[in-house]
Amino acid sequence: MLHVSGTRLRRADGQAVRLRGVGLGGWMNLENFITGHPANESSMRAAVREALGEERAALFFDRLLTSFFTDQDAALLADLGMNCVRIPINYRHFESDDRPFEIIEQGFHHLDRVIDLLGARGIYSVIDLHALPGSQNQHWHSDNPTHIAAFWQHRHFQDRVVHLWEALADHYRDHPWVAGYNPVNEPGDPSGKVVGPFYDRLVKAVRAADPRHVLFLDGNTYSTDFSVFREMYENTVFVCHDYALAGFAHGGGYPGFTRGEWCDRSELERTFAKRSSFQRETGTPLWVGEFGPVYTGDPERDRERYQILRDQLDIYDAHDAGWSLWTYKDVGLQGLVHASGPYLERFGAFIDKKRRLGADRWGSTMEEAGEVVGPLHTLVETEFPGWRPYPWGARYQTDDLIRHILIAQALLPEYAELFRGLDDSELLALADSFALAGCVRRQPLLDLLAGSLGTSGRPGD
Repeated sequence: MLHVSGTRLRRADGQAVRLRGVGLGGWMNLENFITGHPANESSMRAAVREALGEERAALFFDRLLTSFFTDQDAALLADLGMNCVRIPINYRHFESDDRPFEIIEQGFHHLDRVIDLLGARGIYSVIDLHALPGSQNQHWHSDNPTHIAAFWQHRHFQDRVVHLWEALADHYRDHPWVAGYNPVNEPGDPSGKVVGPFYDRLVKAVRAADPRHVLFLDGNTYSTDFSVFREMYENTVFVCHDYALAGFAHGGGYPGFTRGEWCDRSELERTFAKRSSFQRETGTPLWVGEFGPVYTGDPERDRERYQILRDQLDIYDAHDAGWSLWTYKDVGLQGLVHASGPYLERFGAFIDKKRRLGADRWGSTMEEAGEVVGPLHTLVETEFPGWRPYPWGARYQTDDLIRHILIAQALLPEYAELFRGLDDSELLALADSFALAGCVRRQPLLDLLAGSLGTSGRPGD
């Protein structure tokens, strides 16, 4: 079992461990750009249940959990030289809104399975609560159907998360291959006044249930603001996220300008130094919980994206920082591997439509449907020049409300309708499209990671 010792994580025998691996996005926390659906997870599941019925929808989603990550996936990551997987989970696997505070024991089935598969390969897991009741941030990845992070407004939601983490910590308290707990992914408390006291309360509760495992705590405003921490907790890693501006879908050249801001390796270093300053000032371990560019399909632009990643990994090596690349598997935007087969045959045109409309925040260039959205941006800039909504300002807020909520939710019936009329074997084949054996490997990315991690050859071949 790992513990924090100064600026390092160490095993019980004193050996230092630098956690380097991937996030398992789109598995126990579904995300639109990862698995191809529109809007947020719970809205999508409701639409699919309406099309298939409860039992057959459950058949598909459980098979997806089974096929998405197996021992083959664990072996690939081990062959790459990775020693850590950050596992995002949605609270709905462990508690339902209509029966709060009642733990769903079945929720542990797949999480236990994958943690054990990884442990058998010498890979640690970080359990990441990615979606909290009421939503802890303003976006789809906290399963938020709105732009309001209600978690910070209601004590009831906070009480439920404390109770859930007591159950999770009790369940995994003796598991040696759980590196620790990442209890709140990317909090977005607009006031900045609730998150600090909540962390104080949560840390005490988790420590009472499990005094040994490491805590991985994200800063406020999507893990960028660490001023909310009022005290230093023992055995804790403070987690920064480090997405490069030029690596977003709307990123410009590298080196080059993105929306008027210059980005090159020196700027990446300056940005990382700023984002990790709290950790260095407090003498705690450096760990980047999320980072990584998205890919475009344009060979020249993607060559630049690989260079961004290569530069970031070199910077992390120079600072002895651990990292967790986002993300392992998807439908083709960012993953090390991506699904193919029946799922892409059935949903490929729909995914193209989402891309054309810019319905997914992650992967949008912010220019799609410009003839419609552009005048609205102009209107907002002209009529409300002083409007600076949290967290990223008027341009992003307008896009979120129009593209990523309104348009995304309007697409839900079309996505669900593509399930209608399929028999059980066809539903299982859709889910099995995410099994590694049928996936396409992003080989330049695999080779880059293998080189950074000190392995050689073509991993998994």
